[in-house]
This record gives sequence, C-alpha cells and structure tokens, in this order.
Amino acid sequence: MNKVVIYTTPICGYCVQAKRLLTRKGVAYEEVDVSRNPEERRLMIQNSGGRMTVPQIFVNGSHIGDCDEIYALEKAGKLDPLLNPS
Repeated sequence: MNKVVIYTTPICGYCVQAKRLLTRKGVAYEEVDVSRNPEERRLMIQNSGGRMTVPQIFVNGSHIGDCDEIYALEKAGKLDPLLNPS
C-alpha cells in the first residue's frame, strides 16, 4: 500500500469527509494538522501547487487534491489504483 498523507485542521468538515472515505477503504494515512504549525502549512502550500485550503491529500508524495477531487477519483474508479498499486 502507498503512503497517504492528509493535511487537515480540527474543525474542517471536508477533512472529516476525506478521512472517512480513506477509512472506509481501509487505507492507513498520516494526518498532519496545519492549524498551529506554520512550517507544515507552508510545506503543504508549496507541495500542492499553491493551494491553501484543507484537506490536501498526497499519495507517495504526489498531490492528488482536496476532498472534492478524492471523491471524484473514487467515482471515476481511479482512486483504488492510486492507493493500492498492483
């Protein structure tokens, strides 16, 4: 299984939804709370191409997007291959 990192804040409904999807799929992930960590937030923004909102989700260091994008990947059948390569 690939390494999944999700950047979040504590009171973010979209973060909850994205984590719920990953949990439902049985995916272990590392959660990074950027609410009180300016250095982690800076890294998130830099690595996501300038995106400042949470969640931002990465698989093996590659940015796959936010909550809407992870659900779009799921709907299109493209999320599982990203999370569990053959």
